[in-house]
Amino acid sequence: MKVITWLAILITSISLAAFTGATETGRITGRVIDAGTLQPVAGATVTVEGTQLTTKTGSDGTFAIDNVPAGAHTLRVDAKGVTTAKQRVTVIVGRSARANFEMIRLHDSSAPREERSATNQVPPQTRPETGEARHDLQKDAKTFSLMPQASLSSPAPADACFLPRTWPSEGDESYDKIDENGWAETRDKPLSTFSVDVDAASYANVRRFLTQGQLPPVDAVRVEELINYFDYDYANPRGRDPFSIVTEVADAPWNPSHKLVHIGLQGRRIAVENLPPSNLVFLIDVSGSMNQPNKLPLLKASFRMLVDQLRHQDRVAIVVYAGSAGLVLDSTPGSDRDTILWAIDRLEAGGSTAGGAGIRLAYRVAEENFLRNGNNRIILATDGDFNVGVSSDGEMIRLIEDKRRSGVFLTVLGFGEGNLKDSKMEKIADHGNGHYAYIDDIMEAEKVLVSEMGASLLTIAKDVKLQIEFNPARVASYRLIGYENRLLRDRDFDDDTKDAGEIGAGHSVTALYEVELSDQGRYKRMKYSDLSVKENARQSDELLTVSFRYKEPTASESRLLAVAVKDRNLRFSQASNDFRFSAAVAEFGMILRDSPERGRATMRDVVAIASRACGDDEHGYRAEFIRLAEQAEMLLTPVIGER
Repeated sequence: MKVITWLAILITSISLAAFTGATETGRITGRVIDAGTLQPVAGATVTVEGTQLTTKTGSDGTFAIDNVPAGAHTLRVDAKGVTTAKQRVTVIVGRSARANFEMIRLHDSSAPREERSATNQVPPQTRPETGEARHDLQKDAKTFSLMPQASLSSPAPADACFLPRTWPSEGDESYDKIDENGWAETRDKPLSTFSVDVDAASYANVRRFLTQGQLPPVDAVRVEELINYFDYDYANPRGRDPFSIVTEVADAPWNPSHKLVHIGLQGRRIAVENLPPSNLVFLIDVSGSMNQPNKLPLLKASFRMLVDQLRHQDRVAIVVYAGSAGLVLDSTPGSDRDTILWAIDRLEAGGSTAGGAGIRLAYRVAEENFLRNGNNRIILATDGDFNVGVSSDGEMIRLIEDKRRSGVFLTVLGFGEGNLKDSKMEKIADHGNGHYAYIDDIMEAEKVLVSEMGASLLTIAKDVKLQIEFNPARVASYRLIGYENRLLRDRDFDDDTKDAGEIGAGHSVTALYEVELSDQGRYKRMKYSDLSVKENARQSDELLTVSFRYKEPTASESRLLAVAVKDRNLRFSQASNDFRFSAAVAEFGMILRDSPERGRATMRDVVAIASRACGDDEHGYRAEFIRLAEQAEMLLTPVIGER
């Protein structure tokens, strides 16, 4: 009887162990390509080091490895005739991590770009080469002759979207100096006012540096853009207003004696098929500085994906600029994909950069095709290196501010490295009623132009401002994390003439405040004034009130919403996944910025917090963040205290 009992226990234990192991695994997928030819590498061996898990890439270079134990692993790729490649990958339980490889040949035998096979060319019979076609080649050639430095070339191969990364360098890149927000005493300054920011360029740019083994420049790290890169599980708004407001308070992980206040705004999500018709103008920089693999070729691959999402009611025109500006494609229905793709594929870089002339022409084309009940937008794609015509930031900003009155919105997509003008592109987007994204690879292009197409193309509210009023009886002092270049004067909140940020369909905005409670604060004695606290504030359990104003896209008067926030005495571990993950991203940014307010934050803590707060990571963005934090930890280890 005892033997049978022990046998049953053993079998149960083995089954339980097997079950537990099965639930503590994830998946690794990816693609392997030749860095020189951009073609897939078939038959490469992909191995999870330290395990017996291995597979081969298929004819398209893709691979998938299942049942990978959760945690950090080194993935190795071996193939004949190329160097061995390795990459650190973090696997989350029940999730899929992605790792792409670009293999370098042991000898230089890559064919010139022009000789690579093109598998996605428009068939000759569909190319618009007759006078009866929508896009007249003779007319196009005449128009395009306005800029002789740029020429038309054969279409790029379909695999051009998988582009080789080169070692990054700050070089001639420009970033505005960030003076980090300090602490404000509530009795002296109970109001904190700022414009929303849905830009996410900083995160992709930081990723570019870390992925290639460098710490980013301190001023390239805009913490609010790191936080707002990610989707959060905020409820879709109900009723007339296009926003929902989410708030949460818990201990700050880098300083448990302080509280962290999480404020989230969720814009109404709209299915792509329900978007209003779009009048788009692609404004493409084809100057000589764009003649690099991660600039114009990546740009063209990115726009191809966007074109594939367009409908018949959408329209696209293409303006290019180099030494001067020219119209390459008249406004064309989105259903005429062959014509649009043909015009994109034939672009080639060369010449100087007349950015001002290009912007003026793009606005003129957008205004000529204006849709009164539609989405009118210019999508500017560039490295930001304007050096002919309007060149100073002041001149460019005044031009953009003047043009935005037309009702045409502006999206800015940044490409490339070495001479990236981040500061200039951010200013243009901010003042052009638009947003700024940085495209470091084709996966980011897919995120911005496909997955987030509604947010990228349709503005649901403009001039969105937040104002936080802190209760001095409960909060002694506070600091806003990030948003340094979005701060407003308190009186600007009620002034509808003051420009602020825009929010697209489905966009979310997250802001974090670190606060010191009043029972911990020390107030200086005032000689001439009595900074008293109202009795109702003393009796209230509210920490603060969040107010925000917004205008509908065509409105001139704002609407006001407000919500009070209370402290529920949550420990950090009790907070939601969104709260904890956003806190981990904030820590990540503060460490990279070497912030004096980072407290006891470490990259190891960032990885631990984010790993436990991944939640529903449908696209793997949070898992990728964990991998970046691990890379940052390795890069920071030898230089702690030297930055």
